[in-house]
Amino acid sequence: MRPVATESPPDARPPFGPLPRRRTVRRGGAVSAIRTPLSRRVRTALVLASVAVPVVSWLVLGASGSVDQRFLPTPAAVWAAGADMVRSGQLFTDAWATVQRVLYGYGLAIVVSVPLGIAMGTFAAARSALEPVSGLLRYLPAAAFTPLLLIWLGIGEAPKIALIFIWTVFFNMLMVADTVRQVPLDLVNVSYTLGARRGEVLRKVIVPYATPGIIDAARVNFAAAWGLVVVAELVNSQEGVGKRILLAQRFTQTDKIFAVLVVIGLIGVSADVLLSVARDRVGRWAP
Repeated sequence: MRPVATESPPDARPPFGPLPRRRTVRRGGAVSAIRTPLSRRVRTALVLASVAVPVVSWLVLGASGSVDQRFLPTPAAVWAAGADMVRSGQLFTDAWATVQRVLYGYGLAIVVSVPLGIAMGTFAAARSALEPVSGLLRYLPAAAFTPLLLIWLGIGEAPKIALIFIWTVFFNMLMVADTVRQVPLDLVNVSYTLGARRGEVLRKVIVPYATPGIIDAARVNFAAAWGLVVVAELVNSQEGVGKRILLAQRFTQTDKIFAVLVVIGLIGVSADVLLSVARDRVGRWAP
């Protein structure tokens, strides 16, 4: 039997009405356009403005006297305090002690987290075994481990390095795994089609493709390591920028606190620039 054609009722209406007529929308200038590259002149102007605006605001507040200098010292006072610490050698000693702790703690976290993150992003078995544990431990506040680390490792440098390690290793591992999972599956399938073995696919396809993203993850978590080292140095430290900030706070020496914060910012920016250059050199194909 042939199917019987049914007619739609006369009052039936289409589920969607016609699209409204719109005028042609302009994309706007390069500054406000979405994902539009900026000229070098505009980019340089924005970078300079981002630095100049807070500095000028600081100068104006200091010159107007609207804020007590005990709470907000002037840039000149901060410069003088920093110069005094440089002449005494105190600032270099503290900065170098802090840099060593960050390099040891975060360097160990990189050595552990990158291979595990690559394994989690590549193999489903590794992801099933490691992701629940890392997801649980990364929500535990690292500072809460301080009493245990003091009991286990004593009061030397070991608990400070371990605290930085615990705080950064799980975050970096999960970020590396997410980066590896973004490798297109088509690249992996094509590699197998061309005769590559599993180890070759991992070494020559997955790791090179994910390397720029791995460096970006290291940049993000390096800032977290610097944020925690100040907390770590509050525990029985004889030197370090965190200890210097604590001593200055006891005597309300806000000019020294600001000077140390400026040094921390300069060291962090320098490290971020170096990692950014390394990313561009290693992964020139990445966007």
